[in-house]
Amino acid sequence: MSETQKPVVLIIRDGWGANHDASYDAYNAVKLAHTPVADRLTAEYPRTEIAACGLAVGLPEGIMGNSEVGHQNIGAGRVVDQEIVRINKGIETGSVKQSPTLKAAFDHVKLKGSALHFMGLVSDAGVHSMLEHLYGLLRIAKDAGIEKIYLHAFTDGRDTGPFTGKTFIAEAEAEMAKIGVGQIASVTGRYWAMDRDNRWDRVQRAYD
Repeated sequence: MSETQKPVVLIIRDGWGANHDASYDAYNAVKLAHTPVADRLTAEYPRTEIAACGLAVGLPEGIMGNSEVGHQNIGAGRVVDQEIVRINKGIETGSVKQSPTLKAAFDHVKLKGSALHFMGLVSDAGVHSMLEHLYGLLRIAKDAGIEKIYLHAFTDGRDTGPFTGKTFIAEAEAEMAKIGVGQIASVTGRYWAMDRDNRWDRVQRAYD
């Protein structure tokens, strides 16, 4: 005789973490809160703790997790490589070089004798960008024979500190000089270039 099926509920508690370093207890919202239900569940039922950042959730080592990443991994029940890691692997293995889109862009630039333009977030936050991706693309373009590359940089200030833009721009300039190709053509903030709330007037100011 089969057992009666009982409902199972998956509850995601965003922001709820475990920090066993007592020196942070005075600032730990979870430990300071009155949590009788959580305390009872912890005492009466099996439990375990899982890592929520870095390679454990498909992100590069040292990169903090976020809500979307956590939901994907818990929902899948396995480590789901995020786009950032997949791009990293593509650059490391050389598979990115085989991209038809990149090849077409490179061929067009060489045919017309024009310049290649890259635009994107110049930040190492690991949420929407990584500097290593930019550097990887620059090296790939150089190896393909592209001599003139312009970078239209979007500064962050949301997933990084509000005054870090200059540092990242300087780092990108230094790396481009080391690679031997690329120069900054324009700088704008993600507030304008990466608006995701259909404020096209902002985006237009970035691409115009």
